[in-house]
Amino acid sequence: MEFRNCKNMLIIRPDNMGDLLMSSPAIRAIKKSFNCKITVLCSTKASEVAAMIEEIDEQIAFDLPWLKFDSTTTENVDHLIETLKQRSFDGCILFNVYSQNPAPCLMLAYLAGIPCRAAYSRENLYGLLTHWLPDDEPFSLIRHQVERDLNLARFLKADVADDTIKITEPVPQSAFALLERYDFTPKGYFVLHTGVSENKRQYPKAHWIVLAKLLIEQYQLPVVFTGSAAESSFAQRLVNEIGHGAINLAGKLNLQDLTAIIKQAKCMVSVNTGPMHLAVALKTPLVALYAQTNPQHTPYKSKHRLLEFSVPEELRSANQIIRAVNEKYYAQNIPYPTPQQVIEQLSGLVDEATAVAPLPEPDFHPDILSSR
Repeated sequence: MEFRNCKNMLIIRPDNMGDLLMSSPAIRAIKKSFNCKITVLCSTKASEVAAMIEEIDEQIAFDLPWLKFDSTTTENVDHLIETLKQRSFDGCILFNVYSQNPAPCLMLAYLAGIPCRAAYSRENLYGLLTHWLPDDEPFSLIRHQVERDLNLARFLKADVADDTIKITEPVPQSAFALLERYDFTPKGYFVLHTGVSENKRQYPKAHWIVLAKLLIEQYQLPVVFTGSAAESSFAQRLVNEIGHGAINLAGKLNLQDLTAIIKQAKCMVSVNTGPMHLAVALKTPLVALYAQTNPQHTPYKSKHRLLEFSVPEELRSANQIIRAVNEKYYAQNIPYPTPQQVIEQLSGLVDEATAVAPLPEPDFHPDILSSR
Protein backbone atom coordinates (compact mmCIF):
# COMPACT_ATOMS: atom_id res chain seq x y z
CA MET A 1 0.00 0.00 0.00
CA GLU A 2 1.32 3.44 -0.91
CA PHE A 3 1.08 6.40 1.44
CA ARG A 4 -0.86 8.43 -1.11
CA ASN A 5 -3.74 6.01 -0.48
CA CYS A 6 -3.68 6.50 3.31
CA LYS A 7 -6.55 8.69 4.47
CA ASN A 8 -6.30 8.33 8.25
CA MET A 9 -2.70 9.23 9.08
CA LEU A 10 -0.88 9.09 12.41
CA ILE A 11 2.16 11.35 12.70
CA ILE A 12 4.43 10.54 15.64
CA ARG A 13 6.44 13.54 16.87
CA PRO A 14 6.78 12.89 20.59
CA ASP A 15 9.32 15.54 21.64
CA ASN A 16 8.92 19.17 22.71
CA MET A 17 7.14 22.19 21.25
CA GLY A 18 10.02 23.35 19.07
CA ASP A 19 10.43 19.90 17.54
CA LEU A 20 6.78 19.77 16.49
CA LEU A 21 7.01 23.27 15.02
CA MET A 22 9.98 22.21 12.91
CA SER A 23 8.00 19.19 11.66
CA SER A 24 5.00 21.32 10.69
CA PRO A 25 6.07 22.00 7.06
CA ALA A 26 6.39 18.24 6.47
CA ILE A 27 3.02 17.65 8.15
CA ARG A 28 1.51 20.28 5.84
CA ALA A 29 3.05 18.55 2.82
CA ILE A 30 1.57 15.18 3.86
CA LYS A 31 -1.85 16.71 4.52
CA LYS A 32 -2.08 18.56 1.21
CA SER A 33 -0.48 15.90 -0.96
CA PHE A 34 -2.48 12.93 0.30
CA ASN A 35 -5.70 14.74 1.31
CA CYS A 36 -5.79 12.79 4.55
CA LYS A 37 -6.86 13.29 8.13
CA ILE A 38 -3.85 14.02 10.34
CA THR A 39 -3.64 12.92 13.97
CA VAL A 40 -0.41 13.72 15.83
CA LEU A 41 0.94 11.70 18.72
CA CYS A 42 2.85 14.33 20.68
CA SER A 43 4.06 15.04 24.20
CA THR A 44 1.96 16.97 26.70
CA LYS A 45 4.52 19.80 26.38
CA ALA A 46 3.81 20.05 22.65
CA SER A 47 0.06 19.58 22.93
CA GLU A 48 -0.82 23.26 23.14
CA VAL A 49 1.18 24.23 20.06
CA ALA A 50 -0.32 21.28 18.12
CA ALA A 51 -3.66 23.06 18.37
CA MET A 52 -2.10 26.07 16.61
CA ILE A 53 -0.94 24.09 13.55
CA GLU A 54 -3.75 24.22 11.00
CA GLU A 55 -2.96 20.93 9.29
CA ILE A 56 -3.35 18.88 12.49
CA ASP A 57 -6.92 17.61 12.79
CA GLU A 58 -6.57 15.75 16.09
CA GLN A 59 -3.89 15.03 18.66
CA ILE A 60 -3.07 12.36 21.18
CA ALA A 61 -0.96 13.80 23.99
CA PHE A 62 1.21 11.18 25.66
CA ASP A 63 4.64 11.32 27.33
CA LEU A 64 6.61 8.33 26.10
CA PRO A 65 9.00 6.80 28.67
CA TRP A 66 12.01 6.65 26.34
CA LEU A 67 11.96 10.43 25.81
CA LYS A 68 12.95 11.80 29.23
CA PHE A 69 9.44 11.61 30.67
CA ASP A 70 9.34 9.55 33.86
CA SER A 71 5.66 9.45 34.79
CA THR A 72 4.54 6.79 32.29
CA THR A 73 3.71 3.23 33.38
CA THR A 74 3.47 -0.02 31.42
CA GLU A 75 -0.30 0.13 31.85
CA ASN A 76 -0.36 3.59 30.30
CA VAL A 77 1.55 2.35 27.25
CA ASP A 78 -0.80 -0.62 26.90
CA HIS A 79 -3.73 1.79 26.97
CA LEU A 80 -2.07 3.97 24.31
CA ILE A 81 -1.69 0.98 21.98
CA GLU A 82 -5.38 0.14 22.45
CA THR A 83 -6.29 3.75 21.69
CA LEU A 84 -4.27 3.64 18.48
CA LYS A 85 -5.95 0.37 17.48
CA GLN A 86 -9.40 1.88 17.98
CA ARG A 87 -8.55 4.84 15.74
CA SER A 88 -7.96 2.46 12.77
CA PHE A 89 -5.06 4.42 11.28
CA ASP A 90 -3.93 3.22 7.86
CA GLY A 91 -0.61 5.05 7.83
CA CYS A 92 2.03 6.14 10.35
CA ILE A 93 5.01 8.46 9.81
CA LEU A 94 7.66 9.01 12.48
CA PHE A 95 9.59 12.29 12.50
CA ASN A 96 12.62 12.08 14.76
CA VAL A 97 16.12 13.42 15.39
CA TYR A 98 19.10 11.53 13.96
CA SER A 99 20.33 10.72 17.48
CA GLN A 100 17.09 8.95 18.45
CA ASN A 101 16.32 5.26 18.01
CA PRO A 102 13.13 4.99 15.91
CA ALA A 103 12.30 1.42 16.95
CA PRO A 104 10.24 2.07 20.13
CA CYS A 105 7.86 4.47 18.37
CA LEU A 106 7.55 2.16 15.39
CA MET A 107 6.78 -0.74 17.69
CA LEU A 108 3.76 1.20 18.94
CA ALA A 109 2.48 1.54 15.38
CA TYR A 110 3.25 -2.11 14.64
CA LEU A 111 1.39 -3.38 17.72
CA ALA A 112 -1.52 -1.07 16.87
CA GLY A 113 -1.83 -2.79 13.49
CA ILE A 114 -1.15 0.27 11.34
CA PRO A 115 -0.36 -1.22 7.90
CA CYS A 116 1.92 1.52 6.48
CA ARG A 117 4.85 2.66 8.63
CA ALA A 118 7.57 5.05 7.48
CA ALA A 119 10.67 6.47 9.17
CA TYR A 120 14.38 7.08 8.95
CA SER A 121 16.49 4.28 10.42
CA ARG A 122 20.20 3.50 10.32
CA GLU A 123 19.46 -0.22 10.45
CA ASN A 124 16.94 -2.34 8.57
CA LEU A 125 14.08 -2.85 11.02
CA TYR A 126 12.39 -5.32 8.69
CA GLY A 127 8.79 -5.90 9.81
CA LEU A 128 8.60 -2.69 11.83
CA LEU A 129 9.00 -0.58 8.68
CA THR A 130 7.10 -0.87 5.41
CA HIS A 131 8.76 2.29 4.01
CA TRP A 132 12.40 2.52 5.14
CA LEU A 133 14.52 5.57 4.43
CA PRO A 134 18.12 4.70 5.42
CA ASP A 135 19.39 7.40 7.75
CA ASP A 136 22.55 9.04 6.40
CA GLU A 137 22.77 11.58 9.25
CA PRO A 138 24.90 12.74 10.93
CA PHE A 139 27.94 10.91 9.52
CA SER A 140 27.49 11.78 5.82
CA LEU A 141 25.80 15.16 6.27
CA ILE A 142 23.57 17.11 8.61
CA ARG A 143 20.29 18.61 7.41
CA HIS A 144 18.29 21.20 9.25
CA GLN A 145 15.46 19.41 11.06
CA VAL A 146 12.89 21.07 8.78
CA GLU A 147 14.75 19.75 5.75
CA ARG A 148 15.19 16.32 7.32
CA ASP A 149 11.45 15.93 7.86
CA LEU A 150 10.61 17.30 4.42
CA ASN A 151 13.07 14.82 2.91
CA LEU A 152 11.12 11.95 4.47
CA ALA A 153 7.86 13.42 3.14
CA ARG A 154 9.48 13.71 -0.31
CA PHE A 155 10.53 10.05 -0.09
CA LEU A 156 6.84 9.21 0.38
CA LYS A 157 6.00 11.20 -2.79
CA ALA A 158 4.58 14.30 -1.08
CA ASP A 159 4.91 17.77 -2.60
CA VAL A 160 7.33 19.63 -0.33
CA ALA A 161 7.44 23.02 -2.07
CA ASP A 162 6.30 24.99 1.00
CA ASP A 163 8.88 24.84 3.78
CA THR A 164 7.66 27.70 5.99
CA ILE A 165 6.89 27.24 9.68
CA LYS A 166 3.39 28.60 10.32
CA ILE A 167 0.98 28.76 13.22
CA THR A 168 -2.42 30.31 13.82
CA GLU A 169 -1.48 33.83 14.81
CA PRO A 170 -2.94 35.68 17.81
CA VAL A 171 -5.00 38.86 17.68
CA PRO A 172 -2.36 41.64 17.72
CA GLN A 173 -4.20 43.82 20.25
CA SER A 174 -4.11 41.05 22.83
CA ALA A 175 -0.41 41.63 23.50
CA PHE A 176 -0.98 45.18 24.69
CA ALA A 177 -4.10 44.17 26.60
CA LEU A 178 -1.94 41.69 28.50
CA LEU A 179 0.65 44.31 29.33
CA GLU A 180 -2.04 46.72 30.52
CA ARG A 181 -2.88 44.23 33.27
CA TYR A 182 0.48 45.10 34.78
CA ASP A 183 0.12 48.86 34.24
CA PHE A 184 2.65 48.50 31.49
CA THR A 185 1.61 50.12 28.21
CA PRO A 186 4.70 50.74 26.09
CA LYS A 187 4.77 51.81 22.45
CA GLY A 188 7.21 48.98 21.90
CA TYR A 189 9.20 46.45 23.87
CA PHE A 190 11.75 43.63 23.66
CA VAL A 191 11.14 40.04 24.74
CA LEU A 192 13.88 38.21 26.62
CA HIS A 193 13.24 34.46 26.99
CA THR A 194 15.63 33.00 29.55
CA GLY A 195 14.08 29.61 30.30
CA VAL A 196 15.62 26.36 29.09
CA SER A 197 14.62 22.71 29.22
CA GLU A 198 18.25 21.71 29.89
CA ASN A 199 20.84 23.46 32.06
CA LYS A 200 23.47 23.20 29.32
CA ARG A 201 21.52 25.76 27.27
CA GLN A 202 21.50 28.44 29.96
CA TYR A 203 22.83 31.95 29.39
CA PRO A 204 24.40 33.50 32.53
CA LYS A 205 22.24 35.53 34.90
CA ALA A 206 24.73 38.43 35.06
CA HIS A 207 24.73 38.67 31.25
CA TRP A 208 20.91 38.87 31.15
CA ILE A 209 20.96 41.73 33.64
CA VAL A 210 23.55 43.75 31.74
CA LEU A 211 21.82 43.04 28.42
CA ALA A 212 18.44 44.23 29.71
CA LYS A 213 19.91 47.41 31.17
CA LEU A 214 21.69 48.20 27.90
CA LEU A 215 18.49 47.65 25.91
CA ILE A 216 16.43 49.88 28.18
CA GLU A 217 19.06 52.62 28.10
CA GLN A 218 19.75 52.50 24.36
CA TYR A 219 16.17 52.24 23.08
CA GLN A 220 14.21 53.81 25.95
CA LEU A 221 11.90 50.82 25.69
CA PRO A 222 11.03 48.18 28.31
CA VAL A 223 11.99 44.52 28.33
CA VAL A 224 9.55 41.67 29.00
CA PHE A 225 10.84 38.41 30.48
CA THR A 226 8.95 35.26 29.49
CA GLY A 227 9.20 31.66 30.61
CA SER A 228 7.36 28.86 32.40
CA ALA A 229 6.00 28.90 35.94
CA ALA A 230 9.10 27.02 37.07
CA GLU A 231 11.24 29.83 35.63
CA SER A 232 9.25 32.68 37.16
CA SER A 233 11.38 33.06 40.29
CA PHE A 234 14.56 33.32 38.20
CA ALA A 235 12.95 35.96 35.98
CA GLN A 236 11.76 37.86 39.03
CA ARG A 237 15.29 37.97 40.44
CA LEU A 238 16.44 39.45 37.14
CA VAL A 239 13.67 42.06 37.18
CA ASN A 240 14.48 43.00 40.78
CA GLU A 241 18.10 43.68 39.87
CA ILE A 242 17.32 45.49 36.61
CA GLY A 243 14.75 47.81 38.13
CA HIS A 244 12.64 50.25 36.12
CA GLY A 245 11.73 49.15 32.62
CA ALA A 246 11.62 45.39 33.24
CA ILE A 247 8.57 43.19 33.75
CA ASN A 248 8.26 39.51 34.61
CA LEU A 249 5.60 37.58 32.67
CA ALA A 250 7.19 34.17 33.21
CA GLY A 251 4.57 31.71 34.40
CA LYS A 252 1.73 34.18 33.74
CA LEU A 253 1.06 33.41 30.06
CA ASN A 254 -0.62 30.56 28.28
CA LEU A 255 0.68 29.75 24.81
CA GLN A 256 -1.82 32.03 23.07
CA ASP A 257 -0.75 34.92 25.30
CA LEU A 258 2.92 34.15 24.74
CA THR A 259 2.50 34.17 20.95
CA ALA A 260 0.73 37.54 21.19
CA ILE A 261 3.59 38.98 23.23
CA ILE A 262 6.25 37.61 20.84
CA LYS A 263 4.36 38.70 17.73
CA GLN A 264 4.27 42.37 18.72
CA ALA A 265 7.83 42.61 20.07
CA LYS A 266 10.44 44.80 18.40
CA CYS A 267 12.82 41.86 18.69
CA MET A 268 13.20 38.72 20.76
CA VAL A 269 16.36 37.43 22.43
CA SER A 270 16.05 33.75 23.32
CA VAL A 271 18.08 30.71 24.22
CA ASN A 272 17.51 27.67 21.97
CA THR A 273 14.16 26.42 23.14
CA GLY A 274 10.55 26.19 21.89
CA PRO A 275 9.68 29.93 21.96
CA MET A 276 12.66 30.57 19.70
CA HIS A 277 10.84 28.60 17.00
CA LEU A 278 7.61 30.44 17.83
CA ALA A 279 9.42 33.67 16.91
CA VAL A 280 10.35 32.08 13.57
CA ALA A 281 6.72 31.14 12.90
CA LEU A 282 5.55 34.63 13.90
CA LYS A 283 8.23 36.37 11.79
CA THR A 284 9.52 38.29 14.80
CA PRO A 285 13.18 39.41 14.53
CA LEU A 286 15.25 37.12 16.71
CA VAL A 287 18.67 36.92 18.32
CA ALA A 288 19.28 33.27 19.24
CA LEU A 289 21.73 32.56 22.06
CA TYR A 290 22.48 29.09 20.83
CA ALA A 291 24.17 26.46 22.96
CA GLN A 292 26.01 24.06 20.67
CA THR A 293 23.84 21.02 21.27
CA ASN A 294 21.98 20.41 18.00
CA PRO A 295 23.38 21.98 14.81
CA GLN A 296 20.17 21.07 12.98
CA HIS A 297 17.80 23.07 15.22
CA THR A 298 18.82 26.67 14.51
CA PRO A 299 16.12 29.23 13.54
CA TYR A 300 14.90 28.27 10.07
CA LYS A 301 14.74 30.80 7.22
CA SER A 302 13.87 33.75 9.42
CA LYS A 303 15.12 37.22 10.20
CA HIS A 304 17.60 36.30 12.90
CA ARG A 305 21.13 36.43 14.19
CA LEU A 306 22.80 33.35 15.65
CA LEU A 307 25.25 33.66 18.54
CA GLU A 308 26.62 30.27 19.50
CA PHE A 309 28.42 29.20 22.66
CA SER A 310 29.99 25.96 23.84
CA VAL A 311 28.37 23.60 26.33
CA PRO A 312 30.48 22.94 29.45
CA GLU A 313 32.11 19.52 29.24
CA GLU A 314 30.38 18.24 32.39
CA LEU A 315 26.95 18.99 30.88
CA ARG A 316 27.48 17.41 27.47
CA SER A 317 25.30 14.53 26.35
CA ALA A 318 26.32 10.92 26.97
CA ASN A 319 24.63 9.95 23.68
CA GLN A 320 27.50 8.71 21.53
CA ILE A 321 26.07 10.04 18.28
CA ILE A 322 25.72 13.51 19.77
CA ARG A 323 29.22 13.25 21.21
CA ALA A 324 30.62 12.34 17.78
CA VAL A 325 28.90 15.38 16.29
CA ASN A 326 30.25 17.61 19.07
CA GLU A 327 33.81 16.32 18.63
CA LYS A 328 33.72 16.85 14.87
CA TYR A 329 31.85 20.13 14.56
CA TYR A 330 32.10 21.80 17.97
CA ALA A 331 35.72 21.20 18.90
CA GLN A 332 36.52 24.91 19.18
CA ASN A 333 35.55 26.43 22.50
CA ILE A 334 33.26 29.44 22.10
CA PRO A 335 32.59 31.61 25.17
CA TYR A 336 29.20 33.06 26.01
CA PRO A 337 28.34 36.02 23.78
CA THR A 338 28.77 39.25 25.71
CA PRO A 339 25.75 41.52 26.23
CA GLN A 340 27.49 44.05 23.97
CA GLN A 341 27.71 41.46 21.19
CA VAL A 342 24.02 40.69 21.61
CA ILE A 343 23.15 44.39 21.40
CA GLU A 344 25.23 44.75 18.24
CA GLN A 345 23.41 41.90 16.52
CA LEU A 346 20.02 43.04 17.77
CA SER A 347 20.65 46.59 16.56
CA GLY A 348 21.24 45.25 13.07
CA LEU A 349 17.88 43.48 13.11
CA VAL A 350 15.97 46.47 14.48
CA ASP A 351 17.58 48.72 11.86
CA GLU A 352 16.40 46.34 9.13
CA ALA A 353 12.73 46.80 9.99
CA THR A 354 11.80 47.34 6.34
CA ALA A 355 13.71 44.32 5.01
CA VAL A 356 11.56 41.61 3.43
CA ALA A 357 14.07 38.97 2.34
CA PRO A 358 14.94 36.28 4.91
CA LEU A 359 18.52 35.76 5.89
CA PRO A 360 20.24 32.87 4.10
CA GLU A 361 20.36 29.64 6.06
CA PRO A 362 23.73 28.13 6.99
CA ASP A 363 24.82 25.14 4.94
CA PHE A 364 24.89 22.09 7.20
CA HIS A 365 27.26 20.11 5.01
CA PRO A 366 30.03 18.68 7.22
CA ASP A 367 32.77 20.46 5.29
CA ILE A 368 31.21 23.77 6.29
CA LEU A 369 30.49 22.79 9.87
CA SER A 370 33.97 21.42 10.43
CA SER A 371 35.48 24.80 9.65
CA ARG A 372 34.04 26.25 12.88
